[in-house]
Amino acid sequence: MSTNSQNSLFLIGTSHQVANLNERETIGLPTDSIREFYRGLEDLSGLDECLVLNTCNRTEIYGTFNGAFSIDVVLKYLAQFRELDLSFIKEKTYQRSGSEVVRHLFEVASGIDSQMVGETEILGQLKKAYDEAVERDATGKVLNRLFQKSFQAAKWARTNTGISRGQVNLGNVLCELARRIFGRIDQCRLLVLGAGEVAESALEAFKSRGSEAITVTGRTFDWCPLSRRKPDELAQKFDGFTLAYSKFHESLHLFDVVLASTASANPLLTKTQVEEAMKKRPSKPLFIIDASVPRNVEECASSVDNVFLYNMDDVSAIANENLQSRLSEVDRCRVALAKRAIRLWDQIKAQPSLPS
Repeated sequence: MSTNSQNSLFLIGTSHQVANLNERETIGLPTDSIREFYRGLEDLSGLDECLVLNTCNRTEIYGTFNGAFSIDVVLKYLAQFRELDLSFIKEKTYQRSGSEVVRHLFEVASGIDSQMVGETEILGQLKKAYDEAVERDATGKVLNRLFQKSFQAAKWARTNTGISRGQVNLGNVLCELARRIFGRIDQCRLLVLGAGEVAESALEAFKSRGSEAITVTGRTFDWCPLSRRKPDELAQKFDGFTLAYSKFHESLHLFDVVLASTASANPLLTKTQVEEAMKKRPSKPLFIIDASVPRNVEECASSVDNVFLYNMDDVSAIANENLQSRLSEVDRCRVALAKRAIRLWDQIKAQPSLPS
């Protein structure tokens, strides 16, 4: 896409900051629909560049436009695409423009805008979103520079501040929760459903703590849209096992910890299936983490005796238990990133054929 001197930079998004889990599920884009969503975006007259970031906790559309283009057009398109009322979309999204977009993206990339403050998975998700947009030729001079600089800003923040003290990521949090429930991680049998960033983080964390009984399954052992990796390749990376998805439900009772992290739009694990599994392990607890949006596990499964079911909101709340000790570092990081954002925006504005 081209960029001309009349371009302006904008962002429309939703996240845990403005929407609860149910609302994020409603607005978020199904993974298999992102290409179609891009096609509609690129057809919007006046939109020069665009990039879609779609994770379990946020859906954001970055773009540049020219002339009399109104970002309300993008809001209306999102509402139409997700078959939602425009008033709902407006209430549950935020908008940024110019230097505020730069600042927001720097904070997102560094993890300080994450629900689990300081987590590290978001940077990998940003890079994948950027790669996909580049492959589509949807980005240009502005977004290319903006995202490349955001990666640098994230690296600086993690190196020079204490925002990620304690290695904040979902895998480590899951291990801590499993330790609270089972006592020892090395004896926990882990089943991961999916092959994305979250799945890899969990496998790495459990493996580093001595867990040998780690297994990966999925609806297909072909390409995984969340990671561009096959589940069996992920299992091989951590010397784990693979389980055919057709055997998943009948084998559930064999595992202590189950992580569900797929792009499925429908529940893959029901309360009835969990009840059947617990009949085969009545004296042993089952720890289930549903890290998917939309959720992969029926919420009512939490009512089954001896089952501990956590969703992303639950896990993030626990991860932030020690946030107070890092608040000063978060504030320091935010101030430094704001300064970097202003410098970058001034540089962008100073270049010919870029926003003024």
